[in-house]
Amino acid sequence: MYKVLYRKYRPRFFADVVGQPQVTVTLKNELMRGRIAHAYLFTGSRGTGKTTCAKILSRAVNCLNPQNGDPCGECEICRGLEEGSILDVVEIDAASNNGVDSIRSLIEEANFTPTTAKYRVYIIDEVHMLSVAAFNALLKTLEEPPAHVVFILATTEVHKLLPTILSRCQRFDFHRIDPEAIAGRLEEIAGKEEAQLDHDAALLIARVADGAMRDALSLLDQCLGRDRHVTLDIVNQTAGVAAREYLTALAQAVTEENAAAALEIIDGLYKESKDMSRLCEELGEYFRGLMLVKTMKDPGPLLTVSPQELEAMTHQALSMSLPAILHGLDVLEETLQKMRFGSQRPLLEMAFVRLCTPQLDDSPAALLRRIEALETGAALARPAAAPQPAPAPAVQAPPVQAPGEAAPEPAPATPAREEEPPAEPPQETAPQSVPRQEEAPPPAAPPQPAPAPRPRPAGEVDVTALSQGAERFREWPEVLQVIKGVTKSVAMAFSGSTAYLNGDYMLIQAPDLAFELLKRPEQRRRIREAVRQVTGRSYHLGPYKPQAEQEEQDPLAELERRAQEQGIPVTEEQPPQRPLPEEDDGPPPPGDAEIPF
Repeated sequence: MYKVLYRKYRPRFFADVVGQPQVTVTLKNELMRGRIAHAYLFTGSRGTGKTTCAKILSRAVNCLNPQNGDPCGECEICRGLEEGSILDVVEIDAASNNGVDSIRSLIEEANFTPTTAKYRVYIIDEVHMLSVAAFNALLKTLEEPPAHVVFILATTEVHKLLPTILSRCQRFDFHRIDPEAIAGRLEEIAGKEEAQLDHDAALLIARVADGAMRDALSLLDQCLGRDRHVTLDIVNQTAGVAAREYLTALAQAVTEENAAAALEIIDGLYKESKDMSRLCEELGEYFRGLMLVKTMKDPGPLLTVSPQELEAMTHQALSMSLPAILHGLDVLEETLQKMRFGSQRPLLEMAFVRLCTPQLDDSPAALLRRIEALETGAALARPAAAPQPAPAPAVQAPPVQAPGEAAPEPAPATPAREEEPPAEPPQETAPQSVPRQEEAPPPAAPPQPAPAPRPRPAGEVDVTALSQGAERFREWPEVLQVIKGVTKSVAMAFSGSTAYLNGDYMLIQAPDLAFELLKRPEQRRRIREAVRQVTGRSYHLGPYKPQAEQEEQDPLAELERRAQEQGIPVTEEQPPQRPLPEEDDGPPPPGDAEIPF
């Protein structure tokens, strides 16, 4: 009868156990010193070597010729235990023998001395499945067992054990095995089986096994059944996982916000009978890798990928923002949880529609992604807006020179320009331009556009004047709480903000990103409705701008001072400013055009 690989190559000595030195070294030292405890507790995830170490320990305590803490494997006790002919070592599956009657029978047997071996060893696997009554029946014997009895308890869910059980055992925690260690062990076993295993394929098997050596050996056994040369494609087909290029393409669709492309890829994988739940899990692991690459200088030790795959992930991480990666992780984890109770394909498709269209998602991760997009857009818009004041002087200069006082000064400039086209010597233009600098027509042009931004359009309110006499609005946190119940994104954007009141006007002090949201009419309506719910009345909305801030940001005063020092007359026409509305019990007119954000 064929013996599967994980049974055929089960370790017989502590030195053969892969990836658990914190357990094997301690057990060997205790055995060499003769310090054999009456109860051991082995805990850890599946396939990490708990049962294997329990079997090695049961042979080591009974071995007639132990070798540095290891069983010799040659004496009659070791051979009898391996063959199953000695009944002094008993393995119990607590999942099927979890009642109090089973434990009472075990306690009665424990009173009898072993027939052949030194110790009667009881290996209770999945001990967390025992009932409370069974645990209570085991407590006394577990605390003070007969001198010839050793208990070895194994579990994957140690948190379900009673504290009274934990306090009576020596606890050993088994860690997930490192992927490189698993890959090395798989390549060694493949060589013993006279088969060929590519390193990339071994790493993929280790990644799918998730730190479990038993799962890795079982998958390798399946792959060898298909072909004696195990390649990356064979592992993908056998394990039912999507190839790396599909994961990369789906992540790129999220970057480009191309939902149609993502749905086409998912449809193709579904037609190939790929498990949608497994695909979602792989995508989550892939986005985790992008997060590590994005945030760490050397993410290699934390990723189970080949150097080529790491290079490709690094290139893709550079094209994606960190909020987009975090949004992907959040949505995929949520989708994976929902797949346990719903249809897998529609849930995965819905997840990618949300990822490719963050406006449809109101989660905090989606909000961060949208805010990051707003920041990027604002940063790109600023360089384009900065040079706009430069051409403004050329347009605004002529209207200012139109008054009678400025007219005589440009007059000599006209014949000077007429003399330049006739190809006169350039020395004549140079002296003409020098004295004209004293008259200051050229400098007169740059300061002239300065008054252009100063006049406010008709219908606009002086926000600085409103801010000076405004009083703090104490109920603003209550307003934010109301907004949070309607839209969490806006509430988070206004986190830490402050509001002030001046008559019918509510002035808000908040980050620039919050005002980007307030540029949308629907968001302003939501805030105005929340204020109405708290206060019972409506207000005009606007930004809070104290006088000190306004003076720092407004360079007009400095420009006027320089013009006066140079003797340049400055005239400005201020349009009539609309006075603040008087007390009115009715709601304000719709819109916030009078106070632009």
